[in-house]
Amino acid sequence: MTYSDRLRKRWAVVRLLPQMRRVDVGWFYHYSDADGYAKILRRLDPGCKFEVVFDALATEQQDLHI
Repeated sequence: MTYSDRLRKRWAVVRLLPQMRRVDVGWFYHYSDADGYAKILRRLDPGCKFEVVFDALATEQQDLHI
């Protein structure tokens, strides 16, 4: 695995929208960074839902060397 492969951002903060839609708000290398950012967003905009998700597609692409 090359250094650039290890630097892929795998954690995303998403804003949940009606009808199972979402908007990607930010991408992070570490879960703790994404979680901290999501907590800040929840405080700034308590009317919206923000979640931290793992980008499994990036992991699959890395495993397949795409």
